[in-house]
Amino acid sequence: MIFSVGSAQCLAQDVTIAQSAPVITLDEAIRRAQSNEPVFAAALADKKIAALDRSIARTAFLPSAVYHNQMLYTQPNGQSNQGGQAGSQPAPIFIANNAVHEYTSQAVVNETIGLQQVAGLKAATAVAARTEAEFEISRRGLVATVVALYYGVADTESKAALLDEGLREATEFTDLTRKREAAREAAHADVVKAQLQQQQRQRDLADARLLADKTRLELAVLLFPDPHTQYVTESGTVVRPLPERREVEVAAGNNNAELKSALASLHESDAAVLSARAAYLPDLALNFNYGIDAPQFAKRGPDDVRNLGYSMSATVDIPVWDWLSTQKRIKQSNIRRDAVKVALSNTQRRLIATLDDAYAEAAAAHAQIDLLEESSRTAEESLRLTKLRYSSGEGTVLEVVDAQNALIVARSAEADGTMRYENALATLQTLTGTL
Repeated sequence: MIFSVGSAQCLAQDVTIAQSAPVITLDEAIRRAQSNEPVFAAALADKKIAALDRSIARTAFLPSAVYHNQMLYTQPNGQSNQGGQAGSQPAPIFIANNAVHEYTSQAVVNETIGLQQVAGLKAATAVAARTEAEFEISRRGLVATVVALYYGVADTESKAALLDEGLREATEFTDLTRKREAAREAAHADVVKAQLQQQQRQRDLADARLLADKTRLELAVLLFPDPHTQYVTESGTVVRPLPERREVEVAAGNNNAELKSALASLHESDAAVLSARAAYLPDLALNFNYGIDAPQFAKRGPDDVRNLGYSMSATVDIPVWDWLSTQKRIKQSNIRRDAVKVALSNTQRRLIATLDDAYAEAAAAHAQIDLLEESSRTAEESLRLTKLRYSSGEGTVLEVVDAQNALIVARSAEADGTMRYENALATLQTLTGTL
């Protein structure tokens, strides 16, 4: 009787919490988890960085411009030369320098045209596509984790409620055996057996509540800054329909993130091969300078000589011999590309097998839901009839205990079956990118 009062207090406390705590939908839980999970945040950062790298690779096709300013002073050697713009001037002690005072103020535009830029852009584009796919893989993995925990909370709480009801049933049956013993209609052994069943239900309920609290806390870590925040999940009373097999196959083929990642890796290895082969070809370097490079920091020098002007240059360096280093780099790139092709083929086969397993699991779980519900109703009716037979003196206490156990097992199996189907359906949705 004491435990019944405590159970009522716990039930009243749960009702109070349920009324004050916010209701978290599955979509809201996924959104909150995406804001708090560090692995997902790292994948998102990699995706943004790769997108910026691709933008940087594109700029390699555009000319660069700087405004160069320099003042150079060289010690004179005591002589004069005729290299000045107007007559003789002091000769610098370093023959590589042009004058004792030299001022440079020029706008410099450089452009390099070659196959390396093309290969670099292809590689950056492939890396961006791969990080995009890996981000999607991380997102779907997080979604799968949240879905499992979300339905796990509902499942563990449902089982705790079932065991709480089972405890009340066991307590009522213990009272019944005591009354029958007092009326000399049953032996004391019936009371002992009923008490053992009641004690077992107490232990089972304590374990179920502990598991429910652990599951709620684990989900709360992903959803809230404070894991002790109270919340309520939605109860899935309506079983969602199973999609058609053809529809699932088409969606998985178009939206599978693992396959996209493998294809992007192959494109990245193709770009690496192209980059290695580019070493065989020359690059064209163009340079344009406009400004002054003179002994005076002025537009005009002595005798009105013009200091302001421009110069242009074009350079082509043709590779001749590098001791077969380029050939060996090409071989390295081809070896890596062959390994990536094997990984791509394996990903394609694994996708087919994973999709078959996931759909078969969802179909089997969906087919068993009605049977599990029917088993629960049958077990409930069996317990009612068995208790009536015991009350009339036709049944035994063992039959009642067995019927109680059968009802708990049937209802727990029903809750597990619903969770199994929801998880299987969520797995299909993550494979097809619809969740």
